[in-house]
Amino acid sequence: MLYENEFELLRETFKKSRVRIIAATPDSAVIDIMDDAIRSFFEKTFSANLSLQEAFGALKPRVLYRFRDSLMLFYILFVMPVGETKKTIVIGPYADKPFSTEKILEISERNGLAPQSQRAINEFFLSVPVVAESSALFLLLDAFCERLWHGGYEIVDIQGGAELFENVAGVSVGEKDIDDTFLDMKNMERRYMLENEIMDAVAMGSEHKMNQIFSNFADSSFEKRLADPIRNSKNYCIIMNTLLRKAAERGGVHPMYLDKISSKFAFAIEQLSTSEQVQHLMTDMFKSYCKLVRKHATRAYSPIVKNAVVAIESDPSAELNLRVLAKKLNVSNAYLSSVFKKETGKTVTEYIRERRLSYAVYLLKSTNLQIQTVALHCGLVDVQYFSKLFKQYTGKTPSEFRAEIKGQR
Repeated sequence: MLYENEFELLRETFKKSRVRIIAATPDSAVIDIMDDAIRSFFEKTFSANLSLQEAFGALKPRVLYRFRDSLMLFYILFVMPVGETKKTIVIGPYADKPFSTEKILEISERNGLAPQSQRAINEFFLSVPVVAESSALFLLLDAFCERLWHGGYEIVDIQGGAELFENVAGVSVGEKDIDDTFLDMKNMERRYMLENEIMDAVAMGSEHKMNQIFSNFADSSFEKRLADPIRNSKNYCIIMNTLLRKAAERGGVHPMYLDKISSKFAFAIEQLSTSEQVQHLMTDMFKSYCKLVRKHATRAYSPIVKNAVVAIESDPSAELNLRVLAKKLNVSNAYLSSVFKKETGKTVTEYIRERRLSYAVYLLKSTNLQIQTVALHCGLVDVQYFSKLFKQYTGKTPSEFRAEIKGQR
């Protein structure tokens, strides 16, 4: 296929934004290329035998067609030459702005969708990706079309929706029968797919990937099981907290750290009182678990080094040195020193010092403890020696560091 590499980049980019993109032939059935969660229930509108060419006519080259259907969902179609045949690229469905509950009800009524199916219909609409046409995604599409057609191209809006198919296929749009069970299955598959993507991102500690996913994730994405929206959101946050904990564990984080962070969020969840707070907490949960994986993941370490790292990080105030750790782990000093440096890139002494000083930074930022007390919590009895190490680590004495923090508040 001409411009195969460019098209593959386009497809992968749209896929990351959760927008479907399909290469179809003119005789492809419309029922197959439109989204399969709700379209398949409109058989009296979207005839299974109706081809893409019959529905939209002969699509011309150098034209990008933008189609908005009766469900207020957008599709983009354009012809891409492939040897002697042609393929039609179909992008969508997507929305240009989020659907409100009121708007979904209006669309449902206008299309004759049964009120008893409303919960499943709501979930379908809320799963549709929202992409503004001023976004970078469409700038990439614009660049692709310019390269495909060596210059400018025309944009044509196709009006109609269900009426367009009615005129072409000669079918009635009056009665619609929705199989709730099948639609529930499709919506559930979407939700589980999104949750699996979230878990994969957290397991890798990828905050960048997490942000991409979260841009398509909102309080409106929560499955509505209860009439009380806040209690419903709290319940979903509890589920997500559990999933993220499991993902971080899969990413190599020791249960000791997981218990602390999951307990913190379990308490925070019960304090929620508004939808806005829910969104902020979900964002915080995602980012915190990603950072936890990046900071404490030990999946690449051998059991000996993993246990040494956990022992160091679990209590910075404890007596920590190579001899003590080697004795605890029942190995020789030389063996622990060698394997620890090989796997972490640091000596045991360097690792202990960095852990203690990073903990000192945390205590000076978050508490009003005396500097001598901070030193003791970090396992350093000599406060002058502590101050010397701290200045080497941060460029400031503990007093200067704390004064600067207070000045920023």
